[in-house]
Amino acid sequence: MTTVVEFVLALDPQPWRAVGFYVDANDTMQLGGIRLRFIGADEGAGISSWVLCDAPDSSTMLVDGLRTAHGEPPDSARSNVQPNSVTGIDHVVVYTPDLERTCDAIAAATGAPLKRIREVGQLRQGFHRLGELIVEVVNFPGVPVEHATFWGLALNVRDIDALFATHGEDVLTTPKDAVQPGRRIASFRDAASLGLPVAVMTTGAR
Repeated sequence: MTTVVEFVLALDPQPWRAVGFYVDANDTMQLGGIRLRFIGADEGAGISSWVLCDAPDSSTMLVDGLRTAHGEPPDSARSNVQPNSVTGIDHVVVYTPDLERTCDAIAAATGAPLKRIREVGQLRQGFHRLGELIVEVVNFPGVPVEHATFWGLALNVRDIDALFATHGEDVLTTPKDAVQPGRRIASFRDAASLGLPVAVMTTGAR
């Protein structure tokens, strides 16, 4: 089974540290079984690429525009909770101009089939599962992109109310009910300067 072992972030790690994430001296952070590696904001912006493990074809370097590398799984499963009570990555959001094309490319590159398509008005979403991670592929006419592009992350958090109480509404939106029944969600505001859209969600069935 193909899994994601790393996201490479062309971002400054310091704002992440400021909101309670532990980023080590090598500018890496472990969220569940997935590592985030920061390479500095001067290299670009947002999620630069992902690293896959056990993919069907390790020579694949692009997945419909998504920069791709291949690596080994972590030495052991990591489940350390971050200081801000974040426990892992729930899903990554990928924007695309062509939902079927991108989902077909992800399925071919990973062996993970398209689970379902959700349509709400002009918004269309496709979902794949790579181990612990959901890949949410989004097509929306109001977001013009030329090819599939990593957009943002949704993280699992143990105590969303404590996180909001610590940082306040200037940094985090007020927690509210998520689309998934029984779960709640909040998003870091631009003032947090994380460099990409990041939401936090309470845990629950997916």
